[in-house]
Amino acid sequence: MFQYIKKILIGKPLKTLDEGGQSLSKKKALALLSSDALSSVAYGTESITTTLLAAGAVALWLQLPIALLVLILLAAIVLSYRQIIHAYPSGGGAYAVASENWGAKAGLVAGGSLLVDYMLTVAVSASAASDAITAAIPMFQPYVVPLSIVIVVLLTGMNLRGLRESANFLMFPVYFFIMALGIMILWGVYQAATGQLPYHAAARVGTSFSGLSFVLFMRAFSSGSSSLTGVEAISNAVPNFKVPKEKHAATTLSMMALILALFFGGITFLSYWYGVKPNAHSTVLSQIAATTFGGHGVGFYVIQLATALILAVAANTGFSAFPMLALNLARDKYLPHLYMDKGDRLGYSNGILSLAFGAIILLLIFHGSTDALIPLYAVGVFVPFTLSQSGMIIHWWRKKPGYWWFKALINFIGAAISAILVITLFATRIEHVWPYLLIMPIVMFMFLNVKHHYVSIARQLRLEYVKNDRAVRHHYDGATVIVLVSNITKVTTEAIDYALSIGDYVVAMHVSFDVNPKKELETSNGFKEDFPDVRYVDIHSSYRSIVKPALSFVDAVVKQAEKRNHSVTVLLPQFVPKKPWQNILHNQNSLRLRTAFASRNDISVSTYYYHLSE
Repeated sequence: MFQYIKKILIGKPLKTLDEGGQSLSKKKALALLSSDALSSVAYGTESITTTLLAAGAVALWLQLPIALLVLILLAAIVLSYRQIIHAYPSGGGAYAVASENWGAKAGLVAGGSLLVDYMLTVAVSASAASDAITAAIPMFQPYVVPLSIVIVVLLTGMNLRGLRESANFLMFPVYFFIMALGIMILWGVYQAATGQLPYHAAARVGTSFSGLSFVLFMRAFSSGSSSLTGVEAISNAVPNFKVPKEKHAATTLSMMALILALFFGGITFLSYWYGVKPNAHSTVLSQIAATTFGGHGVGFYVIQLATALILAVAANTGFSAFPMLALNLARDKYLPHLYMDKGDRLGYSNGILSLAFGAIILLLIFHGSTDALIPLYAVGVFVPFTLSQSGMIIHWWRKKPGYWWFKALINFIGAAISAILVITLFATRIEHVWPYLLIMPIVMFMFLNVKHHYVSIARQLRLEYVKNDRAVRHHYDGATVIVLVSNITKVTTEAIDYALSIGDYVVAMHVSFDVNPKKELETSNGFKEDFPDVRYVDIHSSYRSIVKPALSFVDAVVKQAEKRNHSVTVLLPQFVPKKPWQNILHNQNSLRLRTAFASRNDISVSTYYYHLSE
């Protein structure tokens, strides 16, 4: 039943040979990997104006120079990530660059920051989509968090269906948003240029005011830089592109950056020209749409719909990039190997499900508040930006290709601005970004412990060789098999027969509870009659415990086996019901015993399954 439902929701399994068909063209990759970056224009300008408004409406003219600085940073970051795509075509982005050039610990900081950031990407995008929906339909306002969770669940299901289907689905909302917003910006700029929409700015550029300070400027700049989140996703997902992968990935990154720059610059200009002021009832983008199209007509609702769609699917950038980054970390043994396993649809399903779970937890913790999530979101992006771009400076210094100094200069500009933004966020938004200081040590601790575990396993499993290059192995003279017996049934007798076929010495152990001595005597006599050559041991347990007496008995048998130089196997007979749900109707003694014996390194544990027919 489960497999049938899974096939309906996710689709039939794909063959490994079909993996090539899941590769992305530039058109599909733009839809799949740029939705987060493009969607950020819906709240990037608003973040700037909200911060500036604290100093009064006269401060709103600062959004223009701040936007220009954000675009300069965008140019530096995009040029840097184009270099990273060509230098590290296997993916990994900031994690790969920081690991190679700054060392493993710095790489883990970058990788851990991005893993958490992709969870925040999904949470912020789903929350922002809910805000856009409630702006158009206020009756949904009390249901922002449930609405956000529904969006995350729907995107999870879509991504479990595979890259190609995700990209096909995303093409409409992404390209619809590009077309709708492009028309709105062109029409708004045209009306402003022709005087149809007169100048209504709150203050002219250069107007001085009492609240003007460097701290205010940098706080607004750090808020506006949230528009650059998602830019790094393409560098993490280079292996998903069609051949030539690096060329297609770099071209897609440039296309995305150009669209993002035009949209962010256009929206900021219109916000300033119209004199838009952020408020709790209507987003800056919705106010621009209402002014541009002359009220709440068709154009306004088209923009609201396009915005809601792009914000909803923006989370998909995280779903595309998180599994690839987790894959790289798992290959380096910093995450469980299950992140390297592909699902039925050739996607890294465990990464997708982990991301969805983390995003839902964040939505519940922060109650779906976009304003509370964005500063933490920005820190998670700009720490890896700083590490990757400064790492590229070291990369060029070592390699010294042609014009390496110019490439390093680009990286230096990006690294310097990113570092300043990180410092600014911690200095001015500590009340929002402090969780980063708590989360990252926990993530680092997890990475290092996972690595230690895998290294320890490799060391313990590695064969040791002597001088003649033969592996050192232990040769046993025989085998002792302990069969745990509850009562005399078909499963018991077949298990004993099997034990006799593999063991030189077989002993049956039964635990009795002194409830019915007559029955226990019948069991003992019946066993001795059926298996006269097998030693039968009845252990009484006054406290109704099976595990403790079994462990004590095994200890005694192991000591005897060591004297005989025998291996010891504990055989657990277990019947298997025809229907899985019927398992709950029976005790789980065999499961408890297997768990108890699993920690022993001096025995082997085996289960003899007897399958019931009805």
